Amino acid sequence: MPLMTSATERTAGLVREVRQEQLGLPTPCETFDVKDLINHLEWVAELFESLARQGPRTEQGPYAGDFPERVERTLAAWARPEAWQGAGPAMGLPMTVLAHMYLVDMVVHGWDLARALGQEYAPDSAAVARAERFTDEMAEMGRRRGAFGPPVPVAEDAPPFDRLLGLVGRDPAWTT
Repeated sequence: MPLMTSATERTAGLVREVRQEQLGLPTPCETFDVKDLINHLEWVAELFESLARQGPRTEQGPYAGDFPERVERTLAAWARPEAWQGAGPAMGLPMTVLAHMYLVDMVVHGWDLARALGQEYAPDSAAVARAERFTDEMAEMGRRRGAFGPPVPVAEDAPPFDRLLGLVGRDPAWTT
């Protein structure tokens, strides 16, 4: 839970800083501009709150501009011990796997947003290590489901975060 919280807080902090004129900026996530990325994050927050409460899978709605408020509810749902037990009804995956999926989304999309805004992004090293291990095991499934792009080659001795970015299909050197 602490890793989910730190990754979420970093990403929410970036979202709070976005100005109206930045919503159309491109992001490293090829299909999203900043507004689309924040809208996706809003859906991720809503989806994973629902999953933590054993609710149905939700569909993405229109941009609302309330990501920071949504993630407060998401983290509250995951703070309940029962949220970590069993499998999610909507995806059939163990709740611990779903929590890792959320962590990867927060870490990677936080970087996407920071890069789009021209800001530095230094995620928690423990969150990166956990996200990289999980992603390394689940990358093929993620690609089949459309969550990850084709892998981007990075040097074998690249920092762990660059390796994570490459695994999910991001170029660590991406700039606007």
